[in-house]
Amino acid sequence: MAKTKTKPADRLPISQRIDQRMDNPKRRKLQPTDWKIEGELFLNCSCTIFCPCVVSLGAHPPTEGHCHAWMAIAIDDGHFEGESLAGLNVGLLVDIPGRMAEGNWRVAAYVDERASQKAYNGLLKIFSGAAGGTTGLFTMLVSEIIGAEREKVEIVRDGRKRGLYIGRKIQGEIEMIDGKDPDHPVVISNSKYWMGPDIFAAKGLKSKVRDYGRVWDFGGMSAEVCPISWQGPKP
Repeated sequence: MAKTKTKPADRLPISQRIDQRMDNPKRRKLQPTDWKIEGELFLNCSCTIFCPCVVSLGAHPPTEGHCHAWMAIAIDDGHFEGESLAGLNVGLLVDIPGRMAEGNWRVAAYVDERASQKAYNGLLKIFSGAAGGTTGLFTMLVSEIIGAEREKVEIVRDGRKRGLYIGRKIQGEIEMIDGKDPDHPVVISNSKYWMGPDIFAAKGLKSKVRDYGRVWDFGGMSAEVCPISWQGPKP
């Protein structure tokens, strides 16, 4: 009797713990892959003033001693092993216990329900760091993937305002901060920050997270907007 083929599951196990001090067979391995993402990342976090990680490159502790955040990635153009990623959205829930550079991140991923199976799998590899390249450092920084699932991930970009909406799980809105020149918001440029060289300062407007046992509210807290150009390892 022929065996029935089943499609890969769209949800990862709730817990994939990784002990970086031991040779854990479940540890995510780098599998350098041809991929690229062009678009924008924006986030809202628990810091009371503009994110100190941007200037210190993750060495300075968050203002509250920990970093709770949601992130939104709008992909304008890109691919994973030839599969188009253009027009897809990704949301992340990020829980960091201390300095960003010290790792121990706990992350949940929400992948656009419109993604093909190959695009879905590819995006999980990219944001887990397994695909290498720009996000390859995530294999060292992320200690636990608390969940990964398909969702309706809605992203709104309207002038200086940005919004991320994932059902009742994440409802986030931020706005860039006005600069002296009203035509240009406050921006840190030429940074070595991993996201990209230009980071626009912003603040949370309405910003609530309710998922995986986390209940957060980042209204009035630090936010940022960053154009991104990420890619896999060069051949």
